[in-house]
Amino acid sequence: MSTTFRTAVVRDPGGPDPIEIIDVPRTEPGPGEVRVEIAGAAVNPVDLAVVSGFFHEIGLIERTGHVGLGWDFAGTVAAAGPDAGFPVGSRVAGILPGFDRDFGTYAEQLVIPVDDLALVPEGLDLTTAAAVPLNALAAARLVDLLGDGEGRSLLVTGAAGAVGANAAVLAQERGWRVTGLARAGDEKFVRGLGVDFTQEAAPGWDAVADAATLQDRGIALVRDGGVFVGVLPNAAPPEERGVTVRVLDVRADGARLAELLDAAASGRLPVRVHAVVPLDEVAGVHRAVAEGGVRGKYVLRP
Repeated sequence: MSTTFRTAVVRDPGGPDPIEIIDVPRTEPGPGEVRVEIAGAAVNPVDLAVVSGFFHEIGLIERTGHVGLGWDFAGTVAAAGPDAGFPVGSRVAGILPGFDRDFGTYAEQLVIPVDDLALVPEGLDLTTAAAVPLNALAAARLVDLLGDGEGRSLLVTGAAGAVGANAAVLAQERGWRVTGLARAGDEKFVRGLGVDFTQEAAPGWDAVADAATLQDRGIALVRDGGVFVGVLPNAAPPEERGVTVRVLDVRADGARLAELLDAAASGRLPVRVHAVVPLDEVAGVHRAVAEGGVRGKYVLRP
């Protein structure tokens, strides 16, 4: 068995060819940990921001040398430490949060605490499950920051995207009267979430969930005294007109992820995979996502 595994990293953020695939030493799981053979890792906007140097610029990445890429994944438990709970062969999914780290989920394998994992339900294949954890946990946290809607109006920007679509569904369940802001071509999908749709939004909403990172343009849509929830850490727009500004912080939460995976498996939460692509093609995938217009996630297969 190999003593190393392959993982994708960035050495020169913002450079012409920033992504490299390197070999790193394999480690064994300790107490409460498992080693997962990764079947798929989703490509998310946060990964593109790491590659561009955005998180270096705002101070969330300080290390020199390489930085790992990828936040969420699904795979199969290959080895289990003491008191791990998940036996070898378990199908699991999870996230590896954080920015300033040596490795991420764009990799062949990963050692991770079991508290950060959830079992993948039968009927949900691993490459589809890989597209669920970050987006669903982010949407759930976003809705937590909004609180109960009690019939108030909520505009979700980027409602055709993964976080926005999940947030629209979950916010509706918390009593918000939800409208999704998206392009005209996405109207059918957004309305299929059970919410209203608009291509252009005027100011006056009780709350805005800004999955499209409109930032200042997003907060301008909130009524005086309303609520704005952003998704860019360390980049909250300034409060104005009595608007409460909150910013998403995504945390690993295996128990909650289990509920969200069940919701995805049942069809209650939307999950769309655009394509499953070999890890070696990660640079091309990043370029395709950066061009915009992709609906559904690219999933990298090691």
